[in-house]
Amino acid sequence: MIHLTINDRSVEVHEDRTLLEACREHDIYIPTLCFHPALEPYGGCRLCMVEVSQSQPRPRLVAACVHPCQEGMVIKTDSEAVLQSRRITVELLLAGAHNDPGILALAEELGVENVRFKMPDENACVLCGLCVRACHEIVGVGAISMINRGISKEVSPPFHVGSPACIGCGTCVLICPTNAIKLQDVTSFRSIHPTASIYDRVYCQVCEDTDPSVVVFNDFDTLLEVETSHSDNHQG
Repeated sequence: MIHLTINDRSVEVHEDRTLLEACREHDIYIPTLCFHPALEPYGGCRLCMVEVSQSQPRPRLVAACVHPCQEGMVIKTDSEAVLQSRRITVELLLAGAHNDPGILALAEELGVENVRFKMPDENACVLCGLCVRACHEIVGVGAISMINRGISKEVSPPFHVGSPACIGCGTCVLICPTNAIKLQDVTSFRSIHPTASIYDRVYCQVCEDTDPSVVVFNDFDTLLEVETSHSDNHQG
């Protein structure tokens, strides 16, 4: 165990903890956007900035989600420098996602009333990277990634074409904090197995069935007959 001082409060934490984990273990609030407990820390949104002083002559701001705890650290999570950093970050986030309820709530909490910047897209991706990392780390596919640089940076499948690696699981859509990504943005295919359905049956990226014909089933016996034939063809 190591000893820290967080907001003038002495705490003990395990050596392998980040500052964000240490604060959350002791019910000390730090806002985050790009952090998810199922993923490796990314440090992209910069909302979790805290003020750290240890052996430095003056305090410095660090991203709590990626900064490791060290013996004797003194941390401030609500200093004026920290709050000002978060206000600027939230203002920049609102420039492109000014209709997102979560970011609006954070802006109200921090007292951000006027947004000096604005992007053409009012529901723009905030580039938190959660969808990309979830696709890589949880699904293990990597169908999407960050492409381009600067103001042109965006999340996309390769060459803006529906990725054949995508299995249509929707993890990227579910984990997006601002609902900026839609499943049709990732893949141009709809994966449908033979079921009682009015939908066209197209390319299935799980079983590699490429039969493009329309299949509609209205009774269980027909469905079972086609499923059996389908399995025999794949085994043969």
